Amino acid sequence: MAIDPKELEFNINEDQMRQKIARLESELRKIYLGGGEKRIAAHHEKGKLTARERIDLLLDKDTERLEIGALTGYGMYAEHGGCPSGGVVVVIGYVSGKQCIVVANDATVKAGAWFPITAKKNLRAQEIAMENRLPIIYLVDSAGVYLPLQDEIFPDKEHFGRIFRNNAQMSSQGILQIAAVMGSCVAGGAYLPIMSDESLIVNKTGTIFLAGSYLVKAAIGESIDNETLGGATTHTEISGVCDYKTENDEECLATIRTLMDKVGHFETAGFDRKESKPSKIAPTKVHGMIPAERSKPYDMKKVIEWLVDDSEFTEYKEDYGKTIICGYARVDGWAIGIVANQREIVKNKKGEIQIGGVIYNESADKAARFIMNCNQKNIPLVFLTDVTGFMVGSKSEHAGIIKDGAKMVNAMANSVVPKFSIIVGNSYGAGNYAMCGKAYDPRLIVAWPTAEIAVMSGAAAAKTLLQIEVATLKARGEEITKEREDEIYNTIKARYDEQISPYYAASRLWVDGIIHPEETRKVISMGIQMANNKKAEKPYNVGNIQT
Repeated sequence: MAIDPKELEFNINEDQMRQKIARLESELRKIYLGGGEKRIAAHHEKGKLTARERIDLLLDKDTERLEIGALTGYGMYAEHGGCPSGGVVVVIGYVSGKQCIVVANDATVKAGAWFPITAKKNLRAQEIAMENRLPIIYLVDSAGVYLPLQDEIFPDKEHFGRIFRNNAQMSSQGILQIAAVMGSCVAGGAYLPIMSDESLIVNKTGTIFLAGSYLVKAAIGESIDNETLGGATTHTEISGVCDYKTENDEECLATIRTLMDKVGHFETAGFDRKESKPSKIAPTKVHGMIPAERSKPYDMKKVIEWLVDDSEFTEYKEDYGKTIICGYARVDGWAIGIVANQREIVKNKKGEIQIGGVIYNESADKAARFIMNCNQKNIPLVFLTDVTGFMVGSKSEHAGIIKDGAKMVNAMANSVVPKFSIIVGNSYGAGNYAMCGKAYDPRLIVAWPTAEIAVMSGAAAAKTLLQIEVATLKARGEEITKEREDEIYNTIKARYDEQISPYYAASRLWVDGIIHPEETRKVISMGIQMANNKKAEKPYNVGNIQT
């Protein structure tokens, strides 16, 4: 019996994707243990729940949730013992039916101390809250700044102090902040709960003070224990710093749920939503759609049909600028505009062959016009990225690729409707910018396990750097053998391949996380729901885009 080549390729692709997903699940299982089982046990002996246990109790049961930055700090700070999840857990979920974002210090990781990446992750959580008027709940249990790295976390604009600036800004904007002190809350960190709108503290385990008992003794000679200095009784009966005293973690979380139950509703952005319909294509079918070999083409339209409600997609300018696909659809009932890179090799209107994954003049022009249309119609944008960059060469330069690319970037950067970026495959060079990379404020940006983010591919970068290295060595009079050349190439490529991995990006919060492809609908739906909390802005003036 003859083997169908297409079916064989599909099975190979599916197997590769499943391996990547299995690796992701394995790494996440380790990360979810935080500082490890021994530290979790020690935490429990103090009568305290872990950060993830607290979040589980706080959020509504059997509702969707989306973790932000689970892989933050991955592979970083090895010389300091690591920092799983950046020492803080951030989840978008539902409390008493209200969508909110929860930020919980993980005290099993260096007693919840703040590493540089911890500050970056907390700032990302606050950014999400501010962009979407999303209530934010802080579950505080932190020893403060990690002193060996204090110079990388304390004084700069995007460092620790920015957290409190954002606290003040959110209060002025009417964005609800609730803080629960469930462990240590010391030094500068003591301002966070008090700059929130309401604060709770757990008796005997929660403490707040600018300086602990040892430092007080050293500074002014006063002898006092931490509980008397800044415990729950002190701050609810004497100082009035906290609003609610609770006896344990469970009561504290239940009280937060009660407070959230009474929160009123605000004007929405008015994004259109109808009854959700599943795609006609099975969720796991996508595993075989993405080629295991990155250079092979595939039809992004099939991925779109897999993603959207009822597999229904209305394509904009179908026969023009074919290396970018634009059109309208729904995901979980929400109306969306899709901008996607087409990876198939196609012909343009002149019959010329165009390489998939490359943005040509007409593709950029089409995308710019479509983005402006979505702004006019108040339709959120979803970018599906698998791009190698803009087309190069004399023909493209003479045709004004820089001008057309600038139009697309201008339209995308000035878009006032929410943008969501899903990096399916390559996200290289200026293509990363045009397709709403992290620098362009997507409300959420996530990567599939197949993603790569870099200036160019590992092979292309290694070849470029190899030429420079070989030329330098020859200039010194060294003779370069084929074996030596291969050794240099492989060394450069291995280093570059590590840096373009989605894990490298996720550890540094260039993306909000790596997800299973079949979680894409949930990310988009929850993202639009949170974006709908903020009143819509008027479309921008497009006069300078030269359409």
